[in-house]
Amino acid sequence: MSNIRLFFEESLSLNLKSQLNRSQSHYLSKVMRLGNGQKFSLFNESGEWVAKVDDINKGIVEFTIQKKLRSAENDKEIWLAFTPIKLNYLNLMIQKATELGITRFIPILTERTVVRKLNEKRINKIIAEASEQSNRLNIPKLEKITKLENFLKSNQNTNIIFGDLNTEKTKINLEKNEPICILIGPEGDFSLKEREIILKQKKIIPLKINKNILRSETAAISMISIVVFNLL
Repeated sequence: MSNIRLFFEESLSLNLKSQLNRSQSHYLSKVMRLGNGQKFSLFNESGEWVAKVDDINKGIVEFTIQKKLRSAENDKEIWLAFTPIKLNYLNLMIQKATELGITRFIPILTERTVVRKLNEKRINKIIAEASEQSNRLNIPKLEKITKLENFLKSNQNTNIIFGDLNTEKTKINLEKNEPICILIGPEGDFSLKEREIILKQKKIIPLKINKNILRSETAAISMISIVVFNLL
C-alpha cells in the first residue's frame, strides 16, 4: 500500500468512482509515477480511504474507492489567532501549526500589523499539504481576516491564552473539553491600549513562555506545543 495521502474535498464512500484535479493528477502520475492499478490514500472529514488508479486520461487520474482505512477523528478544538506577518515566516507558522494540531486559523488586524492582506488560496494550499504529510484527517479552517476588537467581542466566552512577556504566569491548567484559542501579537507586539483591552476579557489566560522576546512565528509554535502537551 502506498503512503501517498491526498486531501479530497468532495464526499468519499465505498466504490465511489471519481477523478483528481489536475494538480493532484500531475503529482500522482508524474512526480510519484503511479500507474493503473496502483493504490494511494484519500482523506477528508469523513475519514481516510484506499483508492485505486483506474486510468490516466489526458493527464487526469481516474480512481475507485476500495475500502475505508479509518474513521473521522474528534480533534481537540485549538485555535490560533494571529496577525499576518511576512510571507516566508507566515508560511512556516501555518505549516507547523497545522502539523501540531491547530483546528482553526483566525487572522486579526491590530494597530501594529504591517501585512494587512492574506493570500487565502496559498495559505489553504499549505494547510492541505501539511495535513497530508502529518497524517491528519480534519483540515484546519482559515477564517476571514478581522479586526482585534471584533475578534475579542466574538470570543468573550472563549478560553484565550495570551502570550504576554509582562506576566509572571508560566503554568496553565486547561479545560480539555472546551475550545482553546492561542492569541499571538504582531511583530511589534500589541499596543498598550490593546493589551489592556485583551486582559479585560472574561476568560483570558496570560502566559509567559520565555524570558526573551520571540518572533511571532516562534511564539506561535512554542505556545501551541505547550497547549498540546497540556492536553495530552
